[in-house]
Amino acid sequence: MTAGLLAAEWTKIRSIRSTVWSLLAFVVVAIGFSTLVATVVSNNWNKPGPHPNHVTLVTNPTALIFGAGFGIGQLAICVLGVIVISSEYSSGTIRASLLAVPRRLPMLAAKAVVFALLDLAASAITVFAVFFISTAILRSHISITLSQPGVTRADIGAILYLTVLGLFALGIGGLIRHTAGAIAAVIALVLVVPPLISLIPGTIANHIHGYLPTVAGELVAQTSQQPADVLSPWQGFGVFCIWTGVVLAACGYLLVRRDA
Repeated sequence: MTAGLLAAEWTKIRSIRSTVWSLLAFVVVAIGFSTLVATVVSNNWNKPGPHPNHVTLVTNPTALIFGAGFGIGQLAICVLGVIVISSEYSSGTIRASLLAVPRRLPMLAAKAVVFALLDLAASAITVFAVFFISTAILRSHISITLSQPGVTRADIGAILYLTVLGLFALGIGGLIRHTAGAIAAVIALVLVVPPLISLIPGTIANHIHGYLPTVAGELVAQTSQQPADVLSPWQGFGVFCIWTGVVLAACGYLLVRRDA
């Protein structure tokens, strides 16, 4: 993997119109929804009645701060991860890419590295923007700072989760090679399958749910491990990395074995 190969992949990613729009959608949705949630919680703080959000802000503040915004905003990252690779198949430019770089695995590795760095930068900006905006809104009621136990780790974990999520989506896109189908598959894995599995009673179903890719990966963005969690934050992130590694390895295998 050379600097020229990395530069070529960066040029291809920049040339896709969806790149800017997907990143913009992610930033706007994540910050917008998180700000909305923090504002609603702040405005209802002193109203009578039960306030489960107050308990969450004490025991696991980042779960509330990142919850709604990143729960929806991560879909933009998934879409972008798919498009980064599937767009080459839909447009036919993958043939030109493979003619220029006959060794297919270095091309896939360069694409993954460039996209991961772009995703990492966008995620870091968005995560800290969401954290500081939300905590500023809630400051008159509760103080949440990076110096509190687990908070800095959760912020860094959220960045890492979103970065690996993008690579997971990229791998799915490379496996399916069809934009609409790959996006549907990723969204199903992120939004549809986990809630369905969680409805199944029993310990085995609970463990299956806990080891699902994004369910395990999201744990690293929590301030502390919760009683219902099957894995610790870093264990969950490790499981998510294994899932992503397997998907990317399968993507690389099929890229070598199948025709463009």
